[in-house]
Amino acid sequence: MYITQGLHRHLQQRPNATAIRFLGRCMTYAELGDRVARLAGALQQLGVARGDRVAMLSLNSARCIEYNLAVPWADAVVNPVNFRWSLAEIIYSLDDSETTVLIVDETFKALGAKILEQAQTVRQVIYAGEGETPEGLLNYETLIAETAPVQDARRRGDDLLGIFYTGGTTGFPKGVMLSHNNLFFSATASLAAGRFGADAVFLHAMPMFHLADFAAMASLFITGGTHVVLPAFTPQGALEVIAKEQINEILLAPTMIQMMLDWRDSHADARDLDLGSLRSVTYGASPITPALLDRARAAFPSAGFAQGYGMTELAPIATTLEAKFHTPEHQASGKMYSAGMPACCVEVAIVDAEDHEVPRGTVGEIVVRGPNVMLGYWKKPEATAQALRNGWMHTGDGGYMDTDGFVFVCDRLKDMIVSGGENVYSAEVETAIASHPAVAQGAVIGIPSDRWGETVHAVVVLKPGASVSEAEIAAHCRERIAGYKVPRSVEFRDALPLSGVGKVLKTELRKPFWDNHNKGIA
Repeated sequence: MYITQGLHRHLQQRPNATAIRFLGRCMTYAELGDRVARLAGALQQLGVARGDRVAMLSLNSARCIEYNLAVPWADAVVNPVNFRWSLAEIIYSLDDSETTVLIVDETFKALGAKILEQAQTVRQVIYAGEGETPEGLLNYETLIAETAPVQDARRRGDDLLGIFYTGGTTGFPKGVMLSHNNLFFSATASLAAGRFGADAVFLHAMPMFHLADFAAMASLFITGGTHVVLPAFTPQGALEVIAKEQINEILLAPTMIQMMLDWRDSHADARDLDLGSLRSVTYGASPITPALLDRARAAFPSAGFAQGYGMTELAPIATTLEAKFHTPEHQASGKMYSAGMPACCVEVAIVDAEDHEVPRGTVGEIVVRGPNVMLGYWKKPEATAQALRNGWMHTGDGGYMDTDGFVFVCDRLKDMIVSGGENVYSAEVETAIASHPAVAQGAVIGIPSDRWGETVHAVVVLKPGASVSEAEIAAHCRERIAGYKVPRSVEFRDALPLSGVGKVLKTELRKPFWDNHNKGIA
C-alpha cells in the first residue's frame, strides 16, 4: 500500500478525467502525473535521497497536492508546515526533522528566505509562486519544466510517509511519524463509511498542512474524485465556491461551520446561493455542540452529515458517526451527538489509570489500536513509550462507551476541571452554554479557587446584536446540568483564540489565571 497507488490507477484508466480544479484552472490526471514525476526528478537532482525530509510552507493550492505525491514518488518523506506557527516554531520543526528542502508559496516567500538563513539543515528553498523568484531561491515551475520525469520509487507499507508536527502552542511541537500503511488504512476507513465516492467533487477548505485534509486527499485518490482547492478558508469564499463549483462533499471543523452559518444569516444575498449540490458534510477536528449541529442540518437540508473523531497519531481516524445516525430517532436517543463507533479495522476501548477496561457508561481514557496507529514520535522515544502502552495508543481524551458501542467524548483529560472533589467535563458545560439562543461560541476552563481548588469559568462570544447577562447564562445552565457544573464566572469576548484548524486554544484562556499558580497548563 502506498500513497501514490491511486494516481497510478487513474493515470492508466482515466487519464483525461479532471483531477484538480484551482482558481479557475483544471488539471487532468495525465497532467498531474507528469508534473509529479518531474517534480520528483527535480528533488532527486537537488540531492534528495531515500528517506530525506522535504517540507512545504504554503496556503492551499494545486501545488500542495503535487508536493504530497511527488515527495514519496522521489522516495522521500513529507513534512507539511503549519503556517500559523511562529518563525521559531517553524525552524524548530525543520531542524528537528533534519529537513533539507523547503517549498514556499507567494505568501511565505519572505519567510522562506529567513528560514534559509537561520535553519541549520535546510539547504535549498523552492519558490512556488507566480511572481519573480527571490534571490537565493529556486523556481518551482522552472524545475518542473527542465527536469525529465522519473519512475515512482513506490515507497510503501511501513516506510515512513511523513512527519506531521502537532502542538506548538505549549512548547515546541512533536513530530508524529506516519507510514504509508497508516494513511492507507485510515483512507479506506473513510471509504467504508461511505464518503469520497468516485463522483465526489470535494472542496479542500481545511488547511492542507492538517492531517485531516491530507487523509481526505488520500481517500479521494483511491476513488478518483475531483479535488477543488480553496486557498484559504473564509465563510463567504467557501459558500461561493460550493455554489460555483457544485461541490458535493466537504470536510469542515465545527468553527468553520459556525462562521459559514453566521455569515449566511447576516447577508441576505447569501441565501440566493445554490447549495443544493452539497450531499455530504463531514465535521471533525474538535467537538460540535448539539445546537450547532441542529442548525447546520437545517441550513443544508440536502446534505448528509458525518463525523470523524481522532487525532494526528491515529492517521487520523478512530471512530466515525455515519450519516445514517443523523436522524430524528438517533437525535432523540442521543447517539447523533456521539463520536460514533470504531472505524473499519480499528479497536477502541475505555480504560482506567491502570489500563483496565471500565464498564460501559463509565468515563475513562479513550485508547485505540489498529493499523492506523502511528509509528511513534520523531526522536522522542520516551514520549512514544508513554503514548503507546500495552499495545494501545493513549489519546488523552476522556470518554465513555454505551452498551451499543457508541463512543462519547467528554473532554481532554488535562482539561477536566476538579471542583470540590467533583469532576467537571468542560464539553458538557459548553454544550449547555451553546444551547442559549444568544450564544455563538463558548469555552469552559477551570480557574484557581482557594475554597474549591478550581471553579468553572466560561468565556462566551455572543451572536451579533445579542445581549445576555452572566446571571442569565448561569440560570440557563442550571436548568440543564448539575449545580456544581454551572459556571461560577462568565467572561464575554468578541472572539475566542483559535488554532489553524479551528480548535479553541484553552491554554491561552487559562494563562492569565494560572501563571502564578502550581497547576500546569500544558
